[in-house]
Parts: sequence; structure tokens; C-alpha cells
Amino acid sequence: MGGRPDRRTYYAYRGFALLSSLVPRPVASALGALLGRVWYHASSDQRRLVRGNLARVAAPIGSRDLDRLVERAYASYGRYWAEASRLSPRDAERRRARVTYEGREHFDAVRGIRGVILALPHVGIWDAGGLWGLQDHFRIWTVAEQTADPELFAWFSARRRRLGLEVLPPGPETATTLLHSLREGGAVALLADRDVLGDGIEVPFFGAPAKVPAGPAVLALRAGAVLLPTAVYQRAPGHVHIVVRPPVDTARRAGLREDVHRVSAALLVELAVLIRREPAQWHVFQPVWASDKDRPGETA
Repeated sequence: MGGRPDRRTYYAYRGFALLSSLVPRPVASALGALLGRVWYHASSDQRRLVRGNLARVAAPIGSRDLDRLVERAYASYGRYWAEASRLSPRDAERRRARVTYEGREHFDAVRGIRGVILALPHVGIWDAGGLWGLQDHFRIWTVAEQTADPELFAWFSARRRRLGLEVLPPGPETATTLLHSLREGGAVALLADRDVLGDGIEVPFFGAPAKVPAGPAVLALRAGAVLLPTAVYQRAPGHVHIVVRPPVDTARRAGLREDVHRVSAALLVELAVLIRREPAQWHVFQPVWASDKDRPGETA
């Protein structure tokens, strides 16, 4: 993205965050869904891209059902921004009644004993996972995509730090920091279903080759960390459901390159399971598969 689109995005996000904070949470959630549906009707090129993405994820599906699913995805993404803009550390104190868990025992069994990588798809409201760390007094490191506008990146990072997420930019120093944290028994959360930097590896994803980040597999193999596929789903306004799948097998079997490919492929199988549970909450509005890279799309 260029500097000017990022600047507009920055002011739009901040304005929506302010508006959401001034109305009751259910109203903010409904407003977010409404704005998402407006975007759905206004963005014909991108809507076709999202339709193609969800056609793979939800197959087999009829044309009308697919159109409805795409509209729900836009509404869900609008809800995501409404909910994310209202999250605060205060929620950690009263969040226990609003957060439900499935498979949490996979994390609890190794917490503090081995490093843990929570590998997430772009599903639901992943930022809210930081409140889990605040509640249970552990630190979560994560990596955020850089933006062309430093002020926008700083604003996103500051908001996520308030939720207990230690946000780092991509780069060699960040990899060193994450490895150190994992070897000390720390927790790292990484979005793992889309290659943002363009240096990912190609593995099967919903039956077709797609480029995905190699970072989760590389860190798990080098640090001896547990790799847990995880998703944070939106429920009613202010409520989330965190699902933790069983650990991916990260035992060393060959050279690092071969093991990274094998582990990444196994991880994507698990992320597909999580995405299929709530395909309307898969907020990916960019090309994902190698055959789709010439399709239009914007950063979301």
C-alpha cells in the first residue's frame, strides 16, 4: 500500500474506534456489521476475490449460499473492528465469564515447561487472545505486518500491547527475540495462513498450492517449542471462544528445510479444520493460492 491510502486507513480506523467507544457494545457490533455489508456491496472486484477464496474453503457450496457466505464474511470483518476497538485491559478482569475455551489443556500441559507457539488463521478476533495472557499472567509475543505509514503501525502496536501482546516488526532481530523467549518457556502467537512478506513456502491448502509463512515451523523446530493450531472465534458482542487443537508433530526427521515443509503442511491441515468451523469468520481479503495471485485485492 502507498502512504496516502495508509493515512486514510489510519484516520478511518481511529474514527471508527472513537465512535465504537461512545455507544453500547451491541450497537457498535451491529454498526460494524452494517458497515461491512456496505463495503460488500461497494467493492465488486474484491468481492469476487473473496468469493473465490471462500468457494475453496466452503466447497461444495451452491452459488446463492456462497454469495450469502461472502456477505456474512464482510459483516463479520466489520464486527471484528467494532469489537477490537473496544478491547481494553479492564476486560481481562471481567473476561472470564465472556471467554470460553476448547482444548485449553493442550496449552496448560506445557505452559512454563516448554515454549509454545499459538499458530492462528485470520479467523474471528485474534487480538482478544491477548486477554487470555493478561488473565493468566503470561506474556505473549507476536509479529505484526509493517505498514507504509509508521503512525498507523505504531497505533496498532500500542493498542495490541495494551491487550498483553508484545508486538514486534518482522526481521532477524525479532526472530532472535522470539527464539530466546521460546527457549525460556515463553508463548508466541503468529498468524500462519497467509504469506505477508512474500518469502513463505508453498504447501497444500484446501487442496491447492498456497504460500504460507515458514516462521511458525522454523521457530518450533529450532526452539523445540510446542506448535498449537489455535483460533479465537467471535460470539455474541463481547464474547469469544478460543479453540486450541492438539500439537502438531515437530519431531526432527530430516534436514531443516524438509522438516519445515512437513511441519508447515501439517499445520495448514489443522488451520483448515479451524477455518471450516466458521468460514464466515475467515477474514482474508487478499489472494491466497498460487493460481490466484493475479486477482485484485487490498490489504485488510
